[in-house]
Formats: sequence, C-alpha cells, structure tokens
Amino acid sequence: MRLELGHVLIKDVKFGDNTKLENGVLTINKSELLSLIKEDEHLATVDLDIAKPGESVRITPVKDVVEPRVKVEGPGGIFPGVLSKVDVVGSGKTNVLKGCAVMTTGKIVGFQEGIVDMTGPGAEYTPFSKTINIVLNCEPVAGLKQHDHEKAVRFAGFKAAAYLAETAKALTPDHVEVYEVDTFVEGIKKHPLLPRIGYVQMLQTQGLLHDTYVYGVDAKQIVPTIMYPTEMMDGAIVSGNCVSACDKNTTYHHLNNPVIHDMLRAHGRDFNFVGVIITNENVYLADKERSSNWTAKLAEYLNLDGVIISQEGFGNPDTDLIMNCKKIEAKGIKTVIITDEYAGRDGASQSLADADKAADAVVTGGNANEVIVLPPMDKVIGTLAYTDIIAGGFDGSLAEDGTITVEIQAITGATNEIGFNKMSARTY
Repeated sequence: MRLELGHVLIKDVKFGDNTKLENGVLTINKSELLSLIKEDEHLATVDLDIAKPGESVRITPVKDVVEPRVKVEGPGGIFPGVLSKVDVVGSGKTNVLKGCAVMTTGKIVGFQEGIVDMTGPGAEYTPFSKTINIVLNCEPVAGLKQHDHEKAVRFAGFKAAAYLAETAKALTPDHVEVYEVDTFVEGIKKHPLLPRIGYVQMLQTQGLLHDTYVYGVDAKQIVPTIMYPTEMMDGAIVSGNCVSACDKNTTYHHLNNPVIHDMLRAHGRDFNFVGVIITNENVYLADKERSSNWTAKLAEYLNLDGVIISQEGFGNPDTDLIMNCKKIEAKGIKTVIITDEYAGRDGASQSLADADKAADAVVTGGNANEVIVLPPMDKVIGTLAYTDIIAGGFDGSLAEDGTITVEIQAITGATNEIGFNKMSARTY
C-alpha cells in the first residue's frame, strides 16, 4: 500500500468573503462555514474564532482537534464510515493543511476536557499552541443528552475540517511525503534479515464518553485486528472520547501518530515494520482477557520479533496495557510500552495501577500530576466555568484574576502516550 501525503503549508488564517487557499493563506467565509455546522438540529448556537501561536488566548474546555485533510486520488475519502463512504483508505494521494487545526469547545460534555494556552508556560505543554486553530464554540440545545451532545460536536469538527480541506484539493503541495507498506509476504521476501516489528495501538473504549471509532464503528464492539499503518492517515480512526486531556488521543493525534510515522521512516532500513494491531481497552475482566489474548495471538501469527505498545488513558487501562505486554512477552516477543504516569504531585507514588516484571522496557510521557500555574490570558474562547471540575482541576483552581492552578493533566496533549509531546523521564 502506497500513500502520498501532500503538505500544503498554512502561513495564516483569516476571515473573508470567499473560502479559499492562496499562497499559504487560508481565507474562511465565516457565515458559510457556520451555516454548514448549524444544519445539525442538536446545536443551538455555533461561533467561530481563530487563535494563533503567541496570542494571549486560552481555549477551554477543548474537546477534539482535527487536522484538515482531503482525498485527492485513490479509494475512499477522509473519515471513512463517518463522513465518507465505507472503503479501505490509506493509499493514493491525500493533501493536508499543515500548520492549522480545527478545534471544538463549548459547554462541557464530560469532566475530562482540556485547556490550550496559545502563549505562556502552558503553551509549552501542548502541541496545539503551535498550530493556527480554527475554533468552533458549539452550544447544545436545551435538554440534549450527553452522548448526543458529544456526537454533535464531534461531527461539527469533522465537517469543518473537511470543508476547509477542499480548498487544497486541486493545489500542488509544498512538500510530499511518501509512505509505502508491503504485504506480509512481500515484506519477508524483501527484508529477510531484518527483525520483524509490529505496533499495538490501544484505543480508549471504556464507554460513558470514552469512545474511539474505527471506520465509523465504536471500537468497544471490535476484536483486535490488523491494519495498514497508512489507513490512520486518512482518518480510519477518530476520537470520540473525553478522557483526561493530557493523554487523550484527539483525531489530530490519530492522523499524525508519531509511532507510525517514525516506524515507517525506519522500515526497510532498521527493521521490517510488519503492521499495526489495534485493540480496545475494556471495563470487564473477561473482555480484557479476550482482547489481550487476541492481541498476543495476532503478534504470534505475524511472527513478530518485537512490538511497541501504546496506551490511551490511565488507571483501569493500565491493566489492559500490562496484560498485552506480559502475554506478548510470553510468546517470546520483546515489547516496549509507551505510557504516562500518575505518580502524585511529588512523584513518589506508584506510577501505574498495574505492573509486571515483563514490562521492563518503558517509555514515559511524564507525570500528569505535576502542578502548573497558568497566568491569565487577554481572551478566552469557550468558558472558564468548568475550570474547577475538569480532570486536573480542583476547588479553587480558578483565581479571580483568571490565573489557573492545575495539574498538567488538564492541558491537552501534555503527557500524550503515543509520544506526541515534549515530556519524558529517564532512569540513570
């Protein structure tokens, strides 16, 4: 499978009479985009704003972040099973609006939603302080149930991203990255002497607004399966969850998974990247056993020498992580796990809720319980009304002058468990 990602670099975003993309400047017809989003009867009001790096702007509560992409050539379309028809994606040509993102905010859906500061100390903890953010502030109609509220806002982000990406469909990209993945047999023939490495991506699927979708299917309904790495780059996996902001994989994270990108760059040189096994994170023990058994079985079936396992969330999913690790290790396959830590504000507590001696190779995204003081910003997109109750906040987090004292778990992407951040720790 071969996918060409064409990067169309975005230098600026502004409002104007026509939605267009010229010389790196994305112009948005605000009323046209808002009319598209307001077609959803579940939304009472929608507003649109732009937040740029370095501005004194705070966005909260952040729900999802989506990078605009458009299918230029090849089967299917962006977000298959969600916005596009169900087809296997990940091949052909896709153009990306690089340097901007669609972000959704508004009335809180679940308490695990986040903060993005565009400047100041908080900006150093989130990758989205570096993107030009087109922010949709969506307010639901009165009495709307939480799951319907979440879906309406989720689809608003997808529709806005697809609308904006159309401006790049006929453009020549500034830069093209080519990703090519062999079938299992072809890979063995091409690279008989290289170690066979796979990637197990754990998807947050605990329900109660902790959901991820694969080709439009709620991933709690699936059993572990194999995917081409490039499928993710066309939106085969999207976020629908409200887990703690620091380690939530937004849709942007799924589209730009650094584990997949880095492994593809090393494919054929350092190792044979055989493919991705996706699995879910369950609530009940029997479901955890089933999924971890299948994950280990698939790793064995692919005759892997090593596996990287990434987690999403913390606490209950720590058990799924350790089950995957120890069962794959029991097959004679080496593992490295990627997680983050909840080790208390002093860093002295147990980092994970579960452990096993097989988990002896760990990459950490940092301690989410670290406390940070965020100074007031000149402008707030969304609302500060929920600051004291979001995960990482506490009674008294929000001061009268707009200063916020929180754990970094309240910052979107701060300790992300696929490594899309700057945080880590090292044992000497």
